[in-house]
Amino acid sequence: MCTRRMARACRGDLAYHSAVQGIEDLLIQHSCPRTGPTAQPRPLPQAPISGDACIYEKGYLQREGRTPDYLHCAVFGDPHVRTFHDEFQTCTVQGAWPLIDNEYLYVQATSAPMRGGAYATALTKITIIFKNWRQCIEQQIYQAELDNVPAAFMDGSVTSGERQGQHSLSVHSDLPGRQAEIRAAHIGTTLVVRQSGRSLGLSVRLPRAIAEAFTPEQDLQLCVYGCPPSQRLEMLPSPSSSSSQPSAAAHAHCAALLPARDIYYQACLFDLLATGDLNSSTAAVAALEDARGMISDPNKVHLLLVGKADRSSTCLPLILAVAVLSERLVALWTGQCL
Repeated sequence: MCTRRMARACRGDLAYHSAVQGIEDLLIQHSCPRTGPTAQPRPLPQAPISGDACIYEKGYLQREGRTPDYLHCAVFGDPHVRTFHDEFQTCTVQGAWPLIDNEYLYVQATSAPMRGGAYATALTKITIIFKNWRQCIEQQIYQAELDNVPAAFMDGSVTSGERQGQHSLSVHSDLPGRQAEIRAAHIGTTLVVRQSGRSLGLSVRLPRAIAEAFTPEQDLQLCVYGCPPSQRLEMLPSPSSSSSQPSAAAHAHCAALLPARDIYYQACLFDLLATGDLNSSTAAVAALEDARGMISDPNKVHLLLVGKADRSSTCLPLILAVAVLSERLVALWTGQCL
């Protein structure tokens, strides 16, 4: 199908993804084959589903006799990515990139350079498309932008896919305009979107079977594969190797918020040095809180950086600190000369 051949070129185009979903819906409605006119006719549509078929966890328990295996992904800060496979990376990606792209769900994040920040980018928009699925839901879209994290889908609704008094999709917020939690019962998935400082963040918990329901063409997913190698930045070195550098205040600030010297502490330190903004540290704190709520095994919440940082990584805190200081000195000098 031509749409599959265009998947990579159109990876950040929401109109493309909506068109693909519309085509698939029409194929199903008219019992058309996906592989062309020479393929065997598709089987007739399935009979109406019944019972708890739109509640993933109950259906899985009935079939398998156990609860599903869940995976966690988070994207936050400059941005940092914790993948489904517990890899941790800091990316330089700008523009729109897919975080998740599978049979049920498409999640896209848009990042842009931060004003006044050296080497700093931030997530400015998050778009989530819940794809039409059997008789549980019709396509629904959620979108958040900087300073506007709505507690509703784009059509203004807060629920969707009603069946036997229950809803497959729902949105609620503990902090309207700054945070929203979306539950998709038909795929057993929870997504939390929040704004921390001047950046958006996303945390996801979903069953392994849902996360792995994609084709080889859907190979651009930051939550699955991480950032492309050319778009990765080295994380900061271990605290012991940077204790003599002029970033003691940043270390102290992040250590007070995040005592465990894990990836969240390192992300806090990176964002603080990159932006010079104390509020940027809240992104790592919020991501850690989400991880605690989404990862059932407490021993898997904290990730430690593996291996020794290379020479360029060891110099990174100093480079960022000097860059931030230089920007401020230039701004001050310019202001005095005007």
